[in-house]
Amino acid sequence: MTGIKDIQLIGNEVAIKWDDDSEDFYPMDKLRAASPSAETAGERDLLGVKIGGGEEGRDFTGITVTGWNPVGGYGIQFHFSDGHNTGIYTFEFLKELTNHL
Repeated sequence: MTGIKDIQLIGNEVAIKWDDDSEDFYPMDKLRAASPSAETAGERDLLGVKIGGGEEGRDFTGITVTGWNPVGGYGIQFHFSDGHNTGIYTFEFLKELTNHL
């Protein structure tokens, strides 16, 4: 998997330039809606029962990315204007998101 060469906020999108020089653009509200955090998507206990989540389908129109932190050499933690910042977006997850936004 490739890493990130550059990341910029352009209008209401996050632009990522990957090490292979490909570029992807993510609408900020869609990025927030797709957060892989337990808070947004929930998580499974040892028996497979889903706990938490419940934000699927919620409208995040107007939510923006206010910053980000790298996570190791494999992901990014975005900070959103609604205070959300617990999701870790792996590079693999971000590349897969481009097929669904």
